[in-house]
Amino acid sequence: MARRNRRERAAGWDPFQEFSALQNQMSRLFQSSFGDFGFGADAADVGEFVPPADIFEDDNNVELRVELPGVDEKDLNITIQDNVLTVEGERKLQERERRQNFLRRELPHGRFSRSFTLPGSASPEHVNASYVNGILHIRLGKRAEAKPKRIQISSGQKALEGVKAA
Repeated sequence: MARRNRRERAAGWDPFQEFSALQNQMSRLFQSSFGDFGFGADAADVGEFVPPADIFEDDNNVELRVELPGVDEKDLNITIQDNVLTVEGERKLQERERRQNFLRRELPHGRFSRSFTLPGSASPEHVNASYVNGILHIRLGKRAEAKPKRIQISSGQKALEGVKAA
C-alpha cells in the first residue's frame, strides 16, 4: 500500500478498503492457481454436511428442529447419553446423480453428526421424534421440578394473618 499524505487521508481514504482489495486479489490468485474451471468454487463444494438446527423451549418442553431435506428417515439415528442428544445420519447421492456431469455442486452430502447438550430441565425419559417434510422434530418433556409453579397470592385480612403468624 502506498504511503498517503494528509490530504488523501482527510478526503476519506479507508485503509480497510485497500486491505479488502488486497484480499480479493489474493482470492483471485488462489482460484486461478488451483482452478475452479470458471464455475466458482464455494466452501460448500468441499465442506462437510452440517445440518442447521433450532432449539427452543416453553413451560413444558424442550424442542429441537433439524433441517435434513433429502435424508431418508431410515438413515437417521438419534441417541441420548450423559445429557447429550446426538443426531447422526447420511445424505446419500442418488444413482443418477453419481453419473451426472456437475458444473457446480452446492448441495452437501455424506455422513453428518450433530450433538447438543441438553438443559438440566429436559427429561430424556420423555422424548419423541417425528420427521416431516425434511425437518426432524425432537421434543423432550421437562422434569416436573423444572416446570414453573404458580404461587397463589393472598390478599386482604387473610394475608395479614399469614404475615403475623410467620
